[in-house]
Amino acid sequence: MTSETVSCPANVPADRVVEFDVYAPPGGESDYFAAWATLRGKHRLVWTSANGGHWIATDGELTRTIWKDAETFSNEALAVTPGLGEVMRFIPLQQDAPEHKPFRTTVMKGFGNNHVMAMEPVIRAVTRDLVAQLRPRGGCEFMQEFAEIVPIHVFLSLIGVPTEDRARLRPLGQQLTRPDGTMTVEQLRDAADDYLRPYVEERLASPGSDLFSRILAVPIEGRPWTFEEARRMCRNLLFGGLDTVVSMFGNISLHLARHPADQGLLRERPELMPQAADELMRRYPMVSVTRNVVRDIDLDGVTLKTGDLVYVNSSMHNLDPACFEDPLTVDFERNLSPVRHTTMGAGPHRCVGAGLARLEAIVFLDEWLSAIPAFRVREGTSPTYRAGNVGALTDLQLAWD
Repeated sequence: MTSETVSCPANVPADRVVEFDVYAPPGGESDYFAAWATLRGKHRLVWTSANGGHWIATDGELTRTIWKDAETFSNEALAVTPGLGEVMRFIPLQQDAPEHKPFRTTVMKGFGNNHVMAMEPVIRAVTRDLVAQLRPRGGCEFMQEFAEIVPIHVFLSLIGVPTEDRARLRPLGQQLTRPDGTMTVEQLRDAADDYLRPYVEERLASPGSDLFSRILAVPIEGRPWTFEEARRMCRNLLFGGLDTVVSMFGNISLHLARHPADQGLLRERPELMPQAADELMRRYPMVSVTRNVVRDIDLDGVTLKTGDLVYVNSSMHNLDPACFEDPLTVDFERNLSPVRHTTMGAGPHRCVGAGLARLEAIVFLDEWLSAIPAFRVREGTSPTYRAGNVGALTDLQLAWD
């Protein structure tokens, strides 16, 4: 992706300017988290001219505050990718109050805990089958051979479309969160819409038991969904289901490959797996969002003007020592209840699929550690990352005896 740079606006002091492209942070390919940590310093807000120019929150408390404050910081922009928000028009992700609430409530009903838990047999079966195929090989490239298969298979099963369409759809998720310039934002939207159209029409005309049907069967303030609303909602959920859990699986596996003691602890005490899933999600957050300022506001000694963009990255909160004690250390018995991590967001736009993602992580830990012997990063290889609105490992070579 070619990042567009601009001159600094008048409200940006010179000492706030940094050279930082969120899609290609310096050193991000070898260590995504270390690249973001370089922004921590004396200022809680800095400015970069990359990607059209925007603010970046570098402080944990401020990051979470901006993420939650939907009244001052709108989600309409969606990303710093030029034009993406105007083209995608996601429902409910890009809506503000009061329009947001009825759509968000309806979508959340579709992700009710009973529906999520009903997916466990599917998640477990797909995970177990793939692990059984990989075990005799003594290793794998984890991202392509596991992480990009199981969660997308699960999501496509949830929305009731052919799971073999995974290969067709997976690149669309990557283009949304880590664009490489090979597709325009209009081409990306149209590719998703062309795929979804027959399913949206069918779910509106004759709802079934899948996720889309459950949501569209619930009226919006007493009236049925319009086709355009339904398309925007399905577009939102499709993109949301194609990338985040893939990234999460990669980081969980890399941590355990590098920390055999943690592997051993979970094998000895499987009852810790739910807490381990929460802690690993906290420790390795790779989601970022863009907020557009809806009114002038003074923060950290600078004035953010109406229309300014602010980029908030979950690692700036989760890995801030002021927010979590010894944040770089993984502690499966850490008490996370006082301050919830922001791996899945915060506030009214917190990820609607957070419960499903957590369940997938727990099942993955259970099935993988039950079947795969002690594993490690393959000797002579180095994991590689690619940054973006959802950063991800792109290559993770694992080996076991």
